[in-house]
Amino acid sequence: MELLIVSLASLAAGFVDAIVGGGGLILVPALFAVFPTTHPATLFGVNKGASIWGTGVATVQYARRVEIRWAALLPAAAAGFAASLAGAWLVTIVDPGFLRKALPFVLCAVLGYTLLKKDLGRHHTPRFSGRAEAAAACCIGLLLGFYDGFFGPGTGSFLVFLFVRWLGYDFLSASASAKLINTATNLAALGLFAYKGHVWWHFALTMAVANVVGSLLGTRLALKHGAGFVRVVFIVVVSALILKTGFDAFLK
Repeated sequence: MELLIVSLASLAAGFVDAIVGGGGLILVPALFAVFPTTHPATLFGVNKGASIWGTGVATVQYARRVEIRWAALLPAAAAGFAASLAGAWLVTIVDPGFLRKALPFVLCAVLGYTLLKKDLGRHHTPRFSGRAEAAAACCIGLLLGFYDGFFGPGTGSFLVFLFVRWLGYDFLSASASAKLINTATNLAALGLFAYKGHVWWHFALTMAVANVVGSLLGTRLALKHGAGFVRVVFIVVVSALILKTGFDAFLK
């Protein structure tokens, strides 16, 4: 029964994550609810072990239909990998709890800006090219790679927002780009958790299959309906993240 519950949660997480990020909003609480006495690092390791497959599959699916600016995004993925590794290492010696109360307010700012800018992310008009675009993408990879390894909630949504706001991508292209970076950051964190013995592979691998199924469904839906649909899902997911992180920070 435990495996069934977390596998269904993994499927739903893969679906949401493939569209706009935020799958951890579903899967991580489910893991903590089903295994309340387990060390958090182990549950985070299981989450990464399941979600990395769905994120990777979503990257491949998007790459077939959406322009991926590889010259900028591959260096950014490498930067994100290194930064995530550093963040995951730091969280083994420093408590990230101080971020918990700040996160809902940051998410509120992201949501408010997106709602005020009605045309934000509707058109794909990259602001940079060449080395300038690679440098900007690497900055995003470093910042959110470290955040993903150290703390994590909302990483995919933050990636999408920064690709839209700073680099000028539309929501669909931003989501595709975010998947590549997120796959790299997940891989780094998973590697460290596995090295520390914090992954239940018998759970993670079964959940990975469910996550991939959800990811395929979510990617197809996003590709079918385009940037406008992804924007709406982004607003819904960020709103849910605000409620969840606000509850965890101030009411739990």
